Amino acid sequence: MNSNIDSITGNPRKAINKLAFPTIFSMLLMFLNNLIDSFWVSGINENALAALGFISPLYLVIIGLGSGVGAGANSLISRYVGAQEFEDANNAVVHSFILMVLVSIAVLIVGIFFLDDLIMLLGASSVSTYCLDYGQIIFLLNIAFLAPNVTASVFRAEGDVKRATNPLILTAILNMILDPILIYGLNLGIFGAGLATVIASFIGFVWMLYWIYVKKDTFFEFKLSNYKRKLEIYKEILVVSLPAGTEEIIFSLVAIILNYLIITTAGVSEVASFTITWRFISIAFLPCMAIGIATITVSGVAYGARSWKNFNETIKYSTLLSLAITLLICAVFFIFAFPICEIFNFQAGNLALVDRSAEILQILVFYNFLIPFGATAAYTYQGVGSGFKSLGLTVLRELVLSMAFAYIMGIMLGMGVFGVYLGAIIGMNIGSLIGFVCIWIFNMKFKKMC
Repeated sequence: MNSNIDSITGNPRKAINKLAFPTIFSMLLMFLNNLIDSFWVSGINENALAALGFISPLYLVIIGLGSGVGAGANSLISRYVGAQEFEDANNAVVHSFILMVLVSIAVLIVGIFFLDDLIMLLGASSVSTYCLDYGQIIFLLNIAFLAPNVTASVFRAEGDVKRATNPLILTAILNMILDPILIYGLNLGIFGAGLATVIASFIGFVWMLYWIYVKKDTFFEFKLSNYKRKLEIYKEILVVSLPAGTEEIIFSLVAIILNYLIITTAGVSEVASFTITWRFISIAFLPCMAIGIATITVSGVAYGARSWKNFNETIKYSTLLSLAITLLICAVFFIFAFPICEIFNFQAGNLALVDRSAEILQILVFYNFLIPFGATAAYTYQGVGSGFKSLGLTVLRELVLSMAFAYIMGIMLGMGVFGVYLGAIIGMNIGSLIGFVCIWIFNMKFKKMC
């Protein structure tokens, strides 16, 4: 045992605070990093910026795969820690890295043989050269993104939040510095943007390797000698990692469907305003995501230890903390919608775009209103190893209810684009409450088991 392990097996509130708040900061920095990437690439030309837009969803899928394997590893290792089965925990660490390498090889094969086809499928044939310049290095060296993601999840499972987040912060800062140097200083164009992303991520991972193999002061040992092949361990990791990785795809599908409904009811100009607004809606969700990642660890430990008291406290505190932060962000966005949209408007002088974006933002702040209830449920299910239940709740909330209500109110009832927004809000909030009811029923059943 060490102080980090003690911190996640003790008071759930302190454990969540310790794990969540640094993660929120690193996520905000990574989001800012994405905006800065767009800024530097836009200086090349419009085609380069368009290519970045086409490849970004594929890049997010790669990140999602790493996050998925990491979530599966985090969940299983946390349960082993709660049960004080540390030998199995070390074995699970090696299993998770083997899975990560296999996923990396699969992504590499897709990049070598099918990237051209994916670009055409996305409708990016007119900017395919730019897409290939940026996308090939991302796919070929995808291990630079997967490895830090999985390693950070292992660090979280042992309660070492600084080592889980500091390399990610370094990665974001380095990417911001390297972008202009490689894109313009070395005249590498959009290829330089992709190279900067890979180099920054690799340096962050090297920092992690220093702690593991040079300083050798991590709680878990990343050694092949700890490996004892158990198909059950692979199964337990995959049961969480496959659904968790799929959730990134779901978020992309939601944006695509909303774009379609908005075009149908209000035209292309409305999509431009919505795109600006959607960035802020994504920011508002980051605290829920960070607290949810912490919830995977803390609920997993409590579940593994068969401690209903800590498990119950984890659910209640995670929900209340997420709700408080989300409501605060929503209030700020609602009150200051117009100046916020004006500051982040990339089309200077387009006051109509600013005004409409602010109006949409004041509506869509309610999209995230009750999502802390649904997010807590989804991440808690991941923590106890029920990944497909987590995915089911996400699909119900994001795709089925939210998009169905948006279609019914916007198209079938003829309420137009306002109906699309209102329907998405109603469906999301109903789905979030349904998810919380499900996890609370599970919580009561767990109480009887303990």
